[in-house]
This record gives sequence, structure tokens and C-alpha cells, in this order.
Amino acid sequence: MGSAPNWVVKLALVAVLTVCSVIILGSWTRLADAGLGCPDWPGCYGQLIVPQTAEEIQLAESLYPDSPVEVGKGWLEMIHRYLATILGFFILVIAFGSWFYRRRLYYPFKHTQLLLAVVLMQGAFGAWTVTWKLWPQIVTAHLFGGFITASLLSILMLRLSRMGRQVRPLRLQDRRISLCFWALIGLLLTSVQIFLGGWMSANYAALACSDLPTCNGQWWPAMNFAEGFNLSQTIGPNYLGGLMDGEGRKAIHVIHRFMAIILGIYLILMARKLWHQPEARLHFFAGLIMVLFTIQFLLGLANVYWHLPLPVAVAHNFGGACLFVTMMCLNYFLFSSRSRVSYE
Repeated sequence: MGSAPNWVVKLALVAVLTVCSVIILGSWTRLADAGLGCPDWPGCYGQLIVPQTAEEIQLAESLYPDSPVEVGKGWLEMIHRYLATILGFFILVIAFGSWFYRRRLYYPFKHTQLLLAVVLMQGAFGAWTVTWKLWPQIVTAHLFGGFITASLLSILMLRLSRMGRQVRPLRLQDRRISLCFWALIGLLLTSVQIFLGGWMSANYAALACSDLPTCNGQWWPAMNFAEGFNLSQTIGPNYLGGLMDGEGRKAIHVIHRFMAIILGIYLILMARKLWHQPEARLHFFAGLIMVLFTIQFLLGLANVYWHLPLPVAVAHNFGGACLFVTMMCLNYFLFSSRSRVSYE
């Protein structure tokens, strides 16, 4: 069995670090209201860089009279695009180079092609985010796509590291199918919570409730669920700042809170089940999941208590990505055909 090509492993590691930077900068751009810092795509006011001089700004504003130039927000958006383009190039090189190694035993060739397809779709989502003026459906899908890209890259690293090595069987006390079921449901609940968080951010509902543990002094405030979870919003209006009324935003916020409690209870039970296995690798996942969720929960509380400070909000977004990646890796670990099982 041959080991993975050294250059692929190193480039995949660089891509993992790059996607982390893209996720952090993307959330910073969105939360700083810089998602439309450049009103066009792929350039910025028709240029490859943000307009700087008085003449360039005057020309830009004549081309886009409804979008006055804000240089700081423009640079946030463009640096995010530059970094995302670099990430896409790294993944393209990995996917193209994989054709030369596709016949190696256990080489994740199909995985690299799927990764390329996902990052190309991410590029399309990025373009639509701007051209469709922060349409919440696309903003949420773009966020989720970034998390999926990070997960696929992390699993790629795991698969490459296992090439050419004897994989030690998993030592389990329970039936494998039972643990797979727990992990799969955990991933599903985590995905639902991430969707709710992304939907809340895309509709500017993070500050709809300004206190804890109640929402504006009420345990169950007046809420409009039909508006809050209306997935048929039209393309066209500028969604910067959000278009929902207060009751629609409160519906999203409150459901996100309740789902966090449900997810937390489930992850505690799942981690307990993993910890009771004789397999040390599952103990690692159990501990990591609990640490990540605890940090996420505290960051969520801090967002409400301190009224969404930008660094805390960005950290909360990145923490969600880390938790999702961990759950994806756990599912791969349990479902992988190479994870042979021995029972005790």
C-alpha cells in the first residue's frame, strides 16, 4: 500500500488553514454589514480593487448611484473574495493532481472531485449573494457551503493520513450500527442548529431578543413564525439590514435558543455513550464535542448579553463550523469501510 503523495498532504493542510481564514473573514464581512461593500461581482465597482482616489470613487458612484463607496467595507469584501479564490485554486490543483493517483489503493479520488464541485458551487453562491443583494436563502446556503467545504477538507486530511497505514480496528462495547445512528442524528441536529443560526444572521434577528433567559422580558413573546420562516422571499429587494418585522425576527431567535438546548442535551447523551466505549479515539471525539459545544453555548449567551460584539459573533460563527466539522469527522470515522470493528 502506497502512502499519500507528500505534496497533496501539504497542500490539503494549507487548504484547511485557508478555509478557516475564509470562514472567519466571511463571517466578519457579513456581521460588519460589508456583504455589499462591492455592489458587483467579481470586481468592485467595475475594478479589480476597491476605488481609492477621488476620481475613482466619483466614477464608481456614477456607475452605481445607489451604492456609495465605503472603502473599508469594500476592502473587507474584496479580501474575502481574494482568499476564497486562492482556496478554490488549491482545491482545483488537488482535484486535477488526483487523476494521476486515482488507481492507488485507498486514494480518495472521488472525494477530491466532490470537493471541487462543492467549491465551484460555493463560488456561485458567493456571486449570487452579491447580485441577489443578500437574499437570505443564498446567504444561509453560502454559510452552510463553507462549513461543508471545511468538513470535506478535514476528512480528506484524515483519509490521506491513513493511506499506506494499517488501520487499527475500533474496539466497541455497543453495536456499531447503534453508534452510527447516534452520530448521524447528532449531525442532523447540529445541521438544523447551524441553519437556524445562519437564517437568524441572514435576517438580522440576532438582536431581536435583548435579554436572558427571557426574550425582552417575556418567556414566550409575540412571534410571527409564518414570516420568520418564510422560505419563499422574493429575489430583488436589498436585504441589507433585513426586511422582517420584529415578531418574525423574534420567532427565529427564540427557536434558535430552544434548539441550542435540545442539541446540548442530545450531545451530552451521545458523548456519554461514546465515552463508555473502550476505544480511546471515541473518547477524543466525546471530549472535543463537549468542549466545542460548551464554548459555543457561552459565546451565544455573550452575544445576547453584550448585544452582538463583532469579535464574539465571529467566534460564535467559527465555533459552529468547528462543531460541524467534528461531527462530520465522527460520522466518517464510524461509517468508514476501513474502520473495522472488534467487540469486547
